[in-house]
Amino acid sequence: MLRPHRRTMLLGLVLGLAANAAGLATPMVTKWVLDSFSGGLDLARPVAVLGCLVIIGAAIGLWQWILMGTLAEQIVLDARTSIIRRYFQARVLDLQRRPTGELVTRVTSDTGLLHAASGSLIGLINAGVGLIGTLILMGVLDLTLLACTLSAVVLVGAVMSRLLPRIGVAQTAAQESVGRLGANLEGSLRAIRTVKASRAETRQSDQIIGNARDSAAHSIRAARVSATVWTISWSGIQLSVMLILAVGAWRASLGLLEVSTLVAFLLYVFQLMGPISELTQNLTALQSGMAAAARINELDTIGQEPAAPCSANPAQHSPAATGPPLASSPAAGSLAVAGPVAGPVLSLQGVTARYGPDVAPAVRGIDLEIPRRGHTAIVGPSGAGKTTLFSLLLRFLEPETGRILLDGRPYTEWSHAEVRGRLAYVEQETPVLPGTIAENLRFTHPDATDDEVRAVLSAVRLADIDPALNATDLSGGQRQRIALARALLRTPEILLLDEATAQVDGLTEAAVQDCIRDRAASGAVVTIAHRLSTVLDADRIIVLEDGRVRAQGTHSDLYATDDLYRRLVEALRIAAADTSYV
Repeated sequence: MLRPHRRTMLLGLVLGLAANAAGLATPMVTKWVLDSFSGGLDLARPVAVLGCLVIIGAAIGLWQWILMGTLAEQIVLDARTSIIRRYFQARVLDLQRRPTGELVTRVTSDTGLLHAASGSLIGLINAGVGLIGTLILMGVLDLTLLACTLSAVVLVGAVMSRLLPRIGVAQTAAQESVGRLGANLEGSLRAIRTVKASRAETRQSDQIIGNARDSAAHSIRAARVSATVWTISWSGIQLSVMLILAVGAWRASLGLLEVSTLVAFLLYVFQLMGPISELTQNLTALQSGMAAAARINELDTIGQEPAAPCSANPAQHSPAATGPPLASSPAAGSLAVAGPVAGPVLSLQGVTARYGPDVAPAVRGIDLEIPRRGHTAIVGPSGAGKTTLFSLLLRFLEPETGRILLDGRPYTEWSHAEVRGRLAYVEQETPVLPGTIAENLRFTHPDATDDEVRAVLSAVRLADIDPALNATDLSGGQRQRIALARALLRTPEILLLDEATAQVDGLTEAAVQDCIRDRAASGAVVTIAHRLSTVLDADRIIVLEDGRVRAQGTHSDLYATDDLYRRLVEALRIAAADTSYV
């Protein structure tokens, strides 16, 4: 994290050393002033030099302070930028394995700890140089008093070396508790209706408050260790001052030490507090920063989606392409086929996929073709592999064996953006994003015109709604239709609907059905639904069971020939007599 800022750190180090030099020279110049005064010499020159040292030291210190403060903010910004980019370039399933609140904490809380730690290395070097320089000049003044000082410094250092590692351990535990707090709070607030309906407010709040108490307990432990370190360091300095005063006064009474030398030595003793305090502060900050950096580095285990292949124009390599090259939309990076292409738009050949190396395959041996036009419905009991199939099509999950083809070319020859540019997806939870309805509709195509926005709202029967309204104020059914409208904007080539009519009212379901019929007339529509009433008029129905394609055909054929499909229909109380019109 610090490596990109080497030049700034070097400048900060040089400024710190210059400020140290000015500070180290001050007691010697003070001794010069006292000797000049006692000897009856002119004080103008030594006083002028002393004043210049103070002014120059203050100016250099101010410059370094501003420089290192700016560096700290830049390092925090760099860390947050890196984490955010990693999140949005991550594989979806890898990202979803971690609680959302914990991921947010890594960006907000953990990176904040890097602020103080960013300048700790420079501070440690400067403090170390200041400490060594002070001790050397003390030795120049009087070796006996230096021995008294060193005994106190060594004792303080030995105690600090035992206590400081505990700060890092406590800080790491505190940040982990904060991560759990964020994850639990985010999940509970997202399900606040369920929490209240279940009368679980007290239970959930107690659990989250417990996370907060754990974090506080660890932070208090770190604060106690820090307080102990500070108390020991300051007490050691004060005891050394008392010892030096006693020994110095005794040596001065014997004529072995000049008063001006004793005063200069005491100034160095008081000045010694600065380097020791800086060492304590910077070591504490470094321990906290290392703990935060370790947690941030854990994010490296999140898998990233591969970069786009070198092929500049995928359509030129497609054996099925008979028209001009694929055109890329400047707004969204989506691709559209300019000329006719033969064969199915999507094909799955012997596809097997699983969510982890130690789990059973979610789908196995899938052979499936999606025609370029028409409505393909996918049904099956829960856990049959329907959503996994969509995850494969959208490249959220990669096949373990087999291959997926788009326009006759394997997915591996397309980038993730090129594949997703050909698809429009309405997910099961149909989330709306912060902002207005218009901003939500333009999420995929930011350059869409107002006329396009109004047309797509009309298509989902929301013509009367104001696009300037806040999207979070919509009802559940309206959100469902907004999500569908967002997918329909700019007429996608392949429309994927993941249970788009689950838990919606009749009007919303009718609007969705009309959109499916209109879109299926000119493009490919693939739907997943537990409500079979939404797929009764599909051109083809795929029945999945235990991750395999069990059967496929029309509703009437499957109802007559497939027992599982018949049981699914009967479970929804749709009798054959009631659906004979399909």
